[in-house]
Amino acid sequence: MMTSETPTGFHRVLIVGAGSGLSASLARLFVNRGLTVALAARTTEKIAPICAETGARAFTCDAGDAESVVNLFTAVDASIGEPDVVIYNASGRLRGPIETLPPADVAKVLEVTAFGGFLVAQQAAQRMIQHRCGAILFTGASASIKGYPQSAPFAMGKFALRGLAQSMARELAPKGVHVAHFVIDGAIASASRPVPADAPDSLLDPDAIAATYWQILNQHRSAWTWEIELRPWVERF
Repeated sequence: MMTSETPTGFHRVLIVGAGSGLSASLARLFVNRGLTVALAARTTEKIAPICAETGARAFTCDAGDAESVVNLFTAVDASIGEPDVVIYNASGRLRGPIETLPPADVAKVLEVTAFGGFLVAQQAAQRMIQHRCGAILFTGASASIKGYPQSAPFAMGKFALRGLAQSMARELAPKGVHVAHFVIDGAIASASRPVPADAPDSLLDPDAIAATYWQILNQHRSAWTWEIELRPWVERF
């Protein structure tokens, strides 16, 4: 269903690192607001259901590979036009004691979680700066601000992504591009992770998270947010 709530100048959304959780909620929301949506994942099988439901276009991309990211944006440009909202959801996870983590596996986590964010943001910025309009949104995690035991690779990647977002926000805001980082400080509810009956609201609702992304996109540029933190209200701070 189309509405008149589309923010001025925003028409096309690209979500990189798409899956069946938050990305699906974002796709539904954007399509319902009248935007055209493109979803990119390493393999498109997992996003086929949400594409069939919403009409979003599916693209293949290895976010940590520079050539793959360039090819993604070229394909999206040709299919739906240049995206004026780009969301980076991709990340890699690896757990284990610091003394036994395989260096090659750690490098891959950093490649996807942080370097991929740079590659995607660079392509987005090159397009948006020309028009002095656009938004680049990064999905962070608890690990963006808190390093947990046996989770060093994920923390390194998410800390780096947050630094990228902060630097870009300061650099690109004067050029008309809104950059924001979302700290998702808690687990997200899903079909495979339902909210426990004895702990209501203990997980984040992906539709509620998506609504916050929409609110940030609709901010007036005189009061742009560069970072926002979302957590279950029952969490102990």
